[in-house]
Amino acid sequence: MERFKKSRILQVNVLYLSLGLLLFFLGSIVQSKEIYSGLLITEYIIILLPNLIYLKLTGIPLKQSLRLNKISLKQAWYIIWITIFSYPVAIFLNTLVITILSFFGEMVPSSVPIPENLGLYFLSIFIIALSPGICEEIMFRGTIMNAYEDIGKKKAILFSAILFGLFHLNLQNFAGPTFLGLIFGIIVYKTNSIYSSILGHTLNNGLAMTIGYFGMKEQSQAIDVPAYEIPYQTQMLILLAVLSIFAICSLIILIKLIKKLPKGEGGIQQDIQPRETNILHYIPIIGIIILFIIINIKYLFL
Repeated sequence: MERFKKSRILQVNVLYLSLGLLLFFLGSIVQSKEIYSGLLITEYIIILLPNLIYLKLTGIPLKQSLRLNKISLKQAWYIIWITIFSYPVAIFLNTLVITILSFFGEMVPSSVPIPENLGLYFLSIFIIALSPGICEEIMFRGTIMNAYEDIGKKKAILFSAILFGLFHLNLQNFAGPTFLGLIFGIIVYKTNSIYSSILGHTLNNGLAMTIGYFGMKEQSQAIDVPAYEIPYQTQMLILLAVLSIFAICSLIILIKLIKKLPKGEGGIQQDIQPRETNILHYIPIIGIIILFIIINIKYLFL
């Protein structure tokens, strides 16, 4: 299996490009037919299965490549609070981008479904929270971050986070996931366990789903009161100002929580000698960036 150890970055970048194209073409088709079954196909067939096949081909034990190490209850407790205080920062970053984009045109809400009843809510927790938490973390904090360790752990965290943000193929939802990817990468290295980012990712998506579900219920029960119409851009600027206060306070607490997060056995070891890479290794990433730009220019300006 030596051939798999020489150019892991190129290999995972080719895998990333392939899955990004599958996500855009096949994923969009199956999700348009029926969103819940389409999301399951996307997560488990398009994302998880190819990553597991690739990791198997490398010959590196999954326990090592995915950091399948237990986390303690104390670590889990810290991760829960780290995720909770990461959420306002991610929301602020996405709102900042949306506010800027709103000056170029009307923004279309996210296509992720908000459950209409309690049964669909619990189904959504499994499909939209737990499934991405498992499948996407295996891809980004497992396959990709592990390969990018060849150029150092800090760069591995950064690149895996940016690739995670790009993989959403949505400029409105790029900054928030990229920030969360940084947080998830840090806690994986500190705890030496991918279970920490799976917990954080699942909790983050579940939190968003819960807020959306109960927020929609409250909105449906609200009584319309005549009021002066405020321009959309003004509304966004007011919302951004309010969110910035929560984001700054949350970020301060978040930094303290990460510092206090107990280290796992073997967590945050010294970098190995970085391996040489060249621009050719990153050509697949350029492909995804071009796709990302085309999709969003078409969405915003055409």
